[in-house]
Amino acid sequence: MTRPVREEVGPGQESVWDYPRPPRVERVDRRVRIELGGQQIVDTRDVVRVLETSHPPVYYLPIADFAPGSLSPGQGTSFCEFKGAARYLDVQAGEVNRPAAAWNYPRPSRGYELLADRVAVYPQAMDRCLVDEVVVTPQPGDFYGGWITPDVVGPFKGAPGSTGW
Repeated sequence: MTRPVREEVGPGQESVWDYPRPPRVERVDRRVRIELGGQQIVDTRDVVRVLETSHPPVYYLPIADFAPGSLSPGQGTSFCEFKGAARYLDVQAGEVNRPAAAWNYPRPSRGYELLADRVAVYPQAMDRCLVDEVVVTPQPGDFYGGWITPDVVGPFKGAPGSTGW
């Protein structure tokens, strides 16, 4: 296993290697928009992000802020040792349906209550995700849902060879 080499942090940037484990949940003053199927399915400033060592932030948005009919129950569940049991949601807009492209924690574990009634979306499954008008780059791989913006540096878990980090 190759140890990651921390990237240099520039002005206005933060390193994912300064993020904690267990993860931290925090409110942020950011505007987040998501587009799918040629439609905007959410535009909100009620934003919470989860920060975990080696991962770009995962943004959680209020279920109530999504366009009506854009979220529906999906197949599958998973369990996070910190946040608890997650359920998956399908995301749809226009003629596009993306199965299990979002998730939430209906009854998050203690310390993560702020995630209740919020949804995280895999950015790679959407047409576009934006944070303060900056287009998000999805975290590498298809397991994690981190959002990479120019103000966050890695290297990021999910890239080939990062399984053991």
